[in-house]
Amino acid sequence: MSDSDLKPKLKQKTKVQKPKLYKVILLNDDFTPREFVVLILKAEFRLDVSQAEVVMMTAHQKGACVVSVYPKDVAETKATRAIDAASQLGYPLQFTVEPE
Repeated sequence: MSDSDLKPKLKQKTKVQKPKLYKVILLNDDFTPREFVVLILKAEFRLDVSQAEVVMMTAHQKGACVVSVYPKDVAETKATRAIDAASQLGYPLQFTVEPE
């Protein structure tokens, strides 16, 4: 037998990277009713009433507010679904998605 047959084979460790995260940002508009914004935040982003009101008021006062952080596909899906729900009722509610 040769020396190479007796050496244990080393296993290579593969490093698994966590997916990059993306922020979903609520943009302020002066036309969508506050109650509707809170409803969307509760339904799509699973915020409770007090969290939804804080996010809505922050966006109203500062122009934008981070709603939550997700992997890219989840963030884009949630933002799109929220925009679509608002547009079906004629509201110009907007969300953006950007890297964290």
